Amino acid sequence: MNNTLKKPFSLPLGTKVKGKWHKECYTIVKELGYGANGVVYLAQCNSGEVALKICDNSYSVTSEVNVLKAFMNVKGTNLAPSLMDVDDWQTRERIVPFYTMEFIKGPNVRVFVDKKGFAWVPVLMLQLLANLDEMHREGWVFGDLKPDNLIVTGPPYKIRCIDVGGTTMKGRGIKEFTEFFDRGYWGMGSRKADERYDLFAIGMIMINLAYGKQIEKKAGGIHQLNQIVEQNNELIPYKHIVQYALRGKYQSANDMRKDIIELMSNKVSSHSRNKGKGQKHVKSSPSRYKKRKQSKWAHRLETLLVVLILGFLYFLYIYGEIL
Repeated sequence: MNNTLKKPFSLPLGTKVKGKWHKECYTIVKELGYGANGVVYLAQCNSGEVALKICDNSYSVTSEVNVLKAFMNVKGTNLAPSLMDVDDWQTRERIVPFYTMEFIKGPNVRVFVDKKGFAWVPVLMLQLLANLDEMHREGWVFGDLKPDNLIVTGPPYKIRCIDVGGTTMKGRGIKEFTEFFDRGYWGMGSRKADERYDLFAIGMIMINLAYGKQIEKKAGGIHQLNQIVEQNNELIPYKHIVQYALRGKYQSANDMRKDIIELMSNKVSSHSRNKGKGQKHVKSSPSRYKKRKQSKWAHRLETLLVVLILGFLYFLYIYGEIL
Protein backbone atom coordinates (compact mmCIF):
# COMPACT_ATOMS: atom_id res chain seq x y z
CA MET A 1 0.00 0.00 0.00
CA ASN A 2 1.15 3.57 -0.65
CA ASN A 3 3.08 4.70 2.42
CA THR A 4 3.73 8.20 1.04
CA LEU A 5 0.16 9.22 1.91
CA LYS A 6 -0.97 10.68 5.21
CA LYS A 7 -2.24 7.92 7.46
CA PRO A 8 -6.00 8.34 8.07
CA PHE A 9 -6.02 6.26 11.29
CA SER A 10 -3.52 5.14 13.91
CA LEU A 11 -4.79 2.53 16.33
CA PRO A 12 -2.56 1.40 19.22
CA LEU A 13 -1.80 -2.31 19.39
CA GLY A 14 -4.28 -4.11 21.62
CA THR A 15 -7.17 -1.80 20.66
CA LYS A 16 -10.54 -3.60 20.72
CA VAL A 17 -12.71 -2.96 17.68
CA LYS A 18 -16.25 -4.21 18.30
CA GLY A 19 -18.84 -4.36 15.56
CA LYS A 20 -21.96 -2.33 16.32
CA TRP A 21 -24.31 -4.71 14.48
CA HIS A 22 -22.70 -8.16 14.44
CA LYS A 23 -21.02 -7.75 17.86
CA GLU A 24 -17.80 -9.47 16.72
CA CYS A 25 -14.76 -8.21 18.66
CA TYR A 26 -11.36 -7.76 17.01
CA THR A 27 -8.06 -7.11 18.81
CA ILE A 28 -5.50 -5.12 16.82
CA VAL A 29 -2.21 -7.06 16.56
CA LYS A 30 -0.19 -4.91 14.14
CA GLU A 31 -0.49 -2.56 11.20
CA LEU A 32 -0.13 -4.13 7.76
CA GLY A 33 -0.27 -1.00 5.61
CA TYR A 34 -2.34 1.99 4.58
CA GLY A 35 -3.55 3.86 1.54
CA ALA A 36 -5.70 6.80 0.54
CA ASN A 37 -8.91 5.30 1.91
CA GLY A 38 -7.90 3.59 5.13
CA VAL A 39 -5.56 1.43 7.17
CA VAL A 40 -5.28 -2.36 7.20
CA TYR A 41 -4.45 -4.14 10.46
CA LEU A 42 -3.79 -7.71 11.43
CA ALA A 43 -6.43 -8.50 14.04
CA GLN A 44 -7.36 -11.45 16.22
CA CYS A 45 -10.94 -12.64 16.73
CA ASN A 46 -12.72 -15.81 17.87
CA SER A 47 -12.23 -17.44 14.46
CA GLY A 48 -8.50 -16.61 14.27
CA GLU A 49 -6.42 -14.01 12.41
CA VAL A 50 -8.06 -11.62 9.94
CA ALA A 51 -7.09 -8.52 8.00
CA LEU A 52 -9.22 -5.61 9.20
CA LYS A 53 -9.54 -2.46 7.11
CA ILE A 54 -10.82 0.73 8.69
CA CYS A 55 -11.94 3.38 6.21
CA ASP A 56 -12.67 7.06 6.67
CA ASN A 57 -15.97 6.91 4.79
CA SER A 58 -18.71 4.39 4.16
CA TYR A 59 -18.52 4.82 0.37
CA SER A 60 -15.00 3.34 0.32
CA VAL A 61 -16.15 0.38 2.38
CA THR A 62 -19.17 -0.23 0.15
CA SER A 63 -17.08 0.02 -3.01
CA GLU A 64 -14.34 -2.36 -1.83
CA VAL A 65 -16.82 -4.81 -0.30
CA ASN A 66 -18.68 -4.97 -3.61
CA VAL A 67 -15.42 -5.74 -5.38
CA LEU A 68 -14.57 -8.52 -2.92
CA LYS A 69 -18.05 -9.99 -3.37
CA ALA A 70 -17.58 -9.84 -7.14
CA PHE A 71 -14.27 -11.70 -6.82
CA MET A 72 -15.94 -14.38 -4.70
CA ASN A 73 -18.51 -14.90 -7.48
CA VAL A 74 -15.89 -15.31 -10.22
CA LYS A 75 -15.43 -19.03 -10.81
CA GLY A 76 -11.94 -20.45 -11.05
CA THR A 77 -10.19 -17.65 -9.16
CA ASN A 78 -9.28 -16.87 -5.59
CA LEU A 79 -6.89 -14.04 -6.35
CA ALA A 80 -8.43 -11.68 -3.80
CA PRO A 81 -8.93 -12.36 -0.08
CA SER A 82 -12.30 -13.75 1.04
CA LEU A 83 -14.68 -11.24 2.62
CA MET A 84 -15.58 -12.14 6.22
CA ASP A 85 -17.44 -9.31 7.95
CA VAL A 86 -18.74 -5.78 7.31
CA ASP A 87 -19.74 -3.57 10.23
CA ASP A 88 -19.40 -0.22 12.02
CA TRP A 89 -17.29 0.60 15.06
CA GLN A 90 -18.79 3.07 17.54
CA THR A 91 -16.00 5.20 19.02
CA ARG A 92 -16.44 8.12 21.41
CA GLU A 93 -16.26 10.62 18.56
CA ARG A 94 -18.02 8.92 15.67
CA ILE A 95 -19.05 5.76 13.87
CA VAL A 96 -16.21 4.27 11.81
CA PRO A 97 -16.99 1.77 9.01
CA PHE A 98 -14.76 -1.28 8.63
CA TYR A 99 -14.64 -4.72 7.08
CA THR A 100 -12.59 -7.85 7.67
CA MET A 101 -11.17 -10.27 5.15
CA GLU A 102 -8.97 -13.33 4.95
CA PHE A 103 -5.43 -12.69 6.19
CA ILE A 104 -3.08 -13.88 3.42
CA LYS A 105 0.32 -14.97 4.76
CA GLY A 106 3.50 -14.92 2.72
CA PRO A 107 6.18 -12.69 1.19
CA ASN A 108 5.33 -10.23 -1.55
CA VAL A 109 6.25 -11.40 -5.03
CA ARG A 110 9.44 -9.28 -5.18
CA VAL A 111 10.82 -10.81 -1.97
CA PHE A 112 9.85 -14.29 -3.18
CA VAL A 113 11.60 -13.86 -6.56
CA ASP A 114 14.70 -12.39 -4.92
CA LYS A 115 14.95 -15.58 -2.87
CA LYS A 116 13.80 -18.23 -5.37
CA GLY A 117 15.03 -16.75 -8.66
CA PHE A 118 13.53 -15.17 -11.78
CA ALA A 119 12.59 -18.62 -13.17
CA TRP A 120 9.51 -18.44 -10.94
CA VAL A 121 8.26 -15.23 -12.57
CA PRO A 122 6.62 -16.81 -15.66
CA VAL A 123 5.01 -19.48 -13.46
CA LEU A 124 3.51 -16.85 -11.17
CA MET A 125 2.46 -14.69 -14.12
CA LEU A 126 0.62 -17.68 -15.60
CA GLN A 127 -1.39 -17.93 -12.38
CA LEU A 128 -2.06 -14.22 -12.33
CA LEU A 129 -3.10 -14.10 -15.98
CA ALA A 130 -5.49 -17.03 -15.51
CA ASN A 131 -7.19 -15.18 -12.65
CA LEU A 132 -7.26 -11.90 -14.57
CA ASP A 133 -8.82 -13.58 -17.59
CA GLU A 134 -11.73 -14.83 -15.48
CA MET A 135 -12.05 -11.46 -13.83
CA HIS A 136 -12.04 -9.60 -17.17
CA ARG A 137 -14.77 -11.90 -18.48
CA GLU A 138 -16.93 -10.77 -15.55
CA GLY A 139 -16.43 -7.10 -16.51
CA TRP A 140 -13.73 -6.05 -14.01
CA VAL A 141 -10.23 -4.62 -14.45
CA PHE A 142 -7.80 -4.87 -11.53
CA GLY A 143 -6.28 -1.43 -12.05
CA ASP A 144 -3.55 -1.20 -9.43
CA LEU A 145 -1.40 -4.26 -10.13
CA LYS A 146 2.06 -4.03 -8.57
CA PRO A 147 4.48 -6.33 -6.67
CA ASP A 148 3.66 -4.77 -3.29
CA ASN A 149 0.04 -5.92 -3.65
CA LEU A 150 0.91 -9.47 -4.70
CA ILE A 151 1.63 -12.14 -2.08
CA VAL A 152 2.99 -15.64 -2.70
CA THR A 153 1.54 -18.28 -0.37
CA GLY A 154 2.53 -21.92 0.02
CA PRO A 155 4.04 -24.29 -0.85
CA PRO A 156 2.39 -25.18 -3.15
CA TYR A 157 3.13 -21.64 -4.32
CA LYS A 158 0.19 -19.51 -5.28
CA ILE A 159 -0.07 -15.80 -6.09
CA ARG A 160 -2.71 -13.79 -4.26
CA CYS A 161 -3.59 -10.09 -4.02
CA ILE A 162 -4.07 -8.19 -0.78
CA ASP A 163 -5.48 -4.88 -2.07
CA VAL A 164 -8.44 -4.58 -4.44
CA GLY A 165 -8.90 -0.83 -4.01
CA GLY A 166 -8.05 -0.10 -7.66
CA THR A 167 -10.45 -2.65 -9.15
CA THR A 168 -12.74 -0.88 -11.64
CA MET A 169 -15.60 -1.88 -13.91
CA LYS A 170 -14.69 -1.96 -17.59
CA GLY A 171 -15.15 1.32 -19.40
CA ARG A 172 -14.77 3.53 -16.32
CA GLY A 173 -11.75 5.56 -15.24
CA ILE A 174 -9.21 3.60 -13.17
CA LYS A 175 -9.86 4.38 -9.50
CA GLU A 176 -6.34 3.89 -8.09
CA PHE A 177 -2.99 3.39 -9.77
CA THR A 178 0.74 3.46 -9.10
CA GLU A 179 2.67 5.54 -11.63
CA PHE A 180 5.42 3.08 -12.57
CA PHE A 181 2.86 0.38 -13.48
CA ASP A 182 0.38 2.78 -15.12
CA ARG A 183 0.31 3.01 -18.93
CA GLY A 184 -0.90 6.62 -18.77
CA TYR A 185 2.25 7.61 -16.88
CA TRP A 186 4.40 6.16 -19.68
CA GLY A 187 2.27 7.69 -22.44
CA MET A 188 1.16 4.26 -23.63
CA GLY A 189 -2.59 4.75 -23.41
CA SER A 190 -5.45 6.12 -21.37
CA ARG A 191 -6.56 5.32 -17.83
CA LYS A 192 -9.81 3.87 -19.08
CA ALA A 193 -10.37 0.42 -17.56
CA ASP A 194 -9.83 -2.33 -20.14
CA GLU A 195 -7.99 -5.65 -20.35
CA ARG A 196 -4.88 -4.09 -21.89
CA TYR A 197 -4.48 -1.76 -18.91
CA ASP A 198 -3.85 -4.78 -16.65
CA LEU A 199 -1.62 -6.49 -19.22
CA PHE A 200 0.57 -3.39 -19.47
CA ALA A 201 0.99 -3.64 -15.69
CA ILE A 202 1.98 -7.33 -16.02
CA GLY A 203 4.74 -6.33 -18.43
CA MET A 204 5.96 -3.66 -16.01
CA ILE A 205 5.85 -6.14 -13.11
CA MET A 206 8.12 -8.50 -15.08
CA ILE A 207 10.52 -5.61 -15.71
CA ASN A 208 10.42 -4.62 -12.05
CA LEU A 209 11.11 -8.18 -10.87
CA ALA A 210 13.98 -8.61 -13.35
CA TYR A 211 15.73 -5.42 -12.23
CA GLY A 212 14.72 -5.62 -8.56
CA LYS A 213 13.82 -1.94 -8.57
CA GLN A 214 11.78 0.69 -10.36
CA ILE A 215 13.40 2.36 -13.36
CA GLU A 216 13.55 6.13 -13.55
CA LYS A 217 11.35 7.44 -16.32
CA LYS A 218 13.06 9.39 -19.10
CA ALA A 219 11.84 10.79 -22.40
CA GLY A 220 10.95 8.19 -24.98
CA GLY A 221 8.12 6.13 -23.53
CA ILE A 222 8.03 2.79 -25.36
CA HIS A 223 11.57 3.29 -26.73
CA GLN A 224 12.98 3.54 -23.21
CA LEU A 225 10.96 0.50 -22.10
CA ASN A 226 12.18 -1.52 -25.13
CA GLN A 227 15.78 -0.69 -24.26
CA ILE A 228 15.21 -1.70 -20.64
CA VAL A 229 13.83 -5.08 -21.76
CA GLU A 230 16.61 -5.74 -24.28
CA GLN A 231 19.39 -4.93 -21.80
CA ASN A 232 18.36 -7.53 -19.21
CA ASN A 233 19.38 -11.18 -19.63
CA GLU A 234 16.40 -12.44 -17.62
CA LEU A 235 13.93 -10.58 -19.84
CA ILE A 236 15.46 -11.32 -23.27
CA PRO A 237 13.73 -14.73 -23.64
CA TYR A 238 10.40 -13.00 -22.86
CA LYS A 239 11.22 -9.87 -24.86
CA HIS A 240 8.44 -10.16 -27.43
CA ILE A 241 5.82 -11.09 -24.82
CA VAL A 242 6.69 -8.14 -22.56
CA GLN A 243 6.86 -5.71 -25.49
CA TYR A 244 3.51 -6.92 -26.83
CA ALA A 245 1.95 -6.34 -23.41
CA LEU A 246 3.46 -2.86 -23.14
CA ARG A 247 2.23 -1.88 -26.61
CA GLY A 248 -1.30 -3.15 -25.96
CA LYS A 249 -1.13 -5.84 -28.66
CA TYR A 250 -2.76 -8.59 -26.61
CA GLN A 251 -6.54 -8.70 -26.77
CA SER A 252 -6.93 -10.80 -23.63
CA ALA A 253 -5.02 -12.13 -20.63
CA ASN A 254 -5.48 -15.62 -22.04
CA ASP A 255 -3.63 -14.65 -25.24
CA MET A 256 -0.62 -13.51 -23.22
CA ARG A 257 -0.86 -16.64 -21.09
CA LYS A 258 -0.79 -18.90 -24.18
CA ASP A 259 2.41 -17.23 -25.40
CA ILE A 260 4.14 -17.76 -22.04
CA ILE A 261 3.08 -21.43 -21.98
CA GLU A 262 4.35 -21.93 -25.54
CA LEU A 263 7.67 -20.24 -24.75
CA MET A 264 8.18 -22.32 -21.59
CA SER A 265 7.30 -25.52 -23.47
CA ASN A 266 9.72 -24.71 -26.29
CA LYS A 267 12.52 -23.97 -23.81
CA VAL A 268 12.05 -27.35 -22.13
CA SER A 269 11.89 -29.18 -25.48
CA SER A 270 14.94 -27.32 -26.83
CA HIS A 271 16.95 -28.15 -23.72
CA SER A 272 16.05 -31.83 -24.12
CA ARG A 273 17.05 -31.89 -27.83
CA ASN A 274 20.34 -30.11 -27.19
CA LYS A 275 21.30 -32.63 -24.52
CA GLY A 276 20.52 -35.45 -26.95
CA LYS A 277 22.72 -33.91 -29.66
CA GLY A 278 25.59 -33.59 -27.24
CA GLN A 279 25.64 -37.36 -26.79
CA LYS A 280 25.37 -38.26 -30.49
CA HIS A 281 29.03 -38.64 -31.54
CA VAL A 282 30.51 -40.36 -28.49
CA LYS A 283 32.81 -43.28 -29.50
CA SER A 284 31.96 -46.76 -28.28
CA SER A 285 34.01 -48.47 -25.61
CA PRO A 286 33.06 -50.93 -22.86
CA SER A 287 33.10 -48.23 -20.17
CA ARG A 288 31.56 -45.56 -22.38
CA TYR A 289 28.89 -47.96 -23.59
CA LYS A 290 27.67 -48.32 -20.03
CA LYS A 291 27.67 -44.56 -19.57
CA ARG A 292 25.89 -44.07 -22.88
CA LYS A 293 23.26 -46.63 -21.87
CA GLN A 294 22.74 -44.78 -18.60
CA SER A 295 22.53 -41.49 -20.52
CA LYS A 296 19.97 -43.01 -22.87
CA TRP A 297 17.78 -43.95 -19.90
CA ALA A 298 18.31 -40.48 -18.43
CA HIS A 299 17.29 -38.99 -21.79
CA ARG A 300 14.16 -41.14 -21.87
CA LEU A 301 13.29 -40.10 -18.34
CA GLU A 302 13.86 -36.47 -19.27
CA THR A 303 11.62 -36.86 -22.33
CA LEU A 304 8.95 -38.42 -20.13
CA LEU A 305 9.33 -35.49 -17.73
CA VAL A 306 8.87 -33.03 -20.60
CA VAL A 307 5.69 -34.82 -21.68
CA LEU A 308 4.40 -34.72 -18.10
CA ILE A 309 5.22 -31.01 -17.78
CA LEU A 310 3.48 -30.18 -21.05
CA GLY A 311 0.49 -32.28 -20.06
CA PHE A 312 0.41 -30.59 -16.68
CA LEU A 313 0.56 -27.12 -18.26
CA TYR A 314 -2.22 -28.08 -20.67
CA PHE A 315 -4.34 -29.35 -17.78
CA LEU A 316 -3.80 -26.10 -15.89
CA TYR A 317 -4.55 -24.10 -19.03
CA ILE A 318 -7.91 -25.89 -19.30
CA TYR A 319 -8.80 -25.22 -15.67
CA GLY A 320 -7.32 -21.71 -15.56
CA GLU A 321 -4.96 -22.23 -12.63
CA ILE A 322 -1.33 -23.20 -12.04
CA LEU A 323 -0.11 -24.43 -8.62
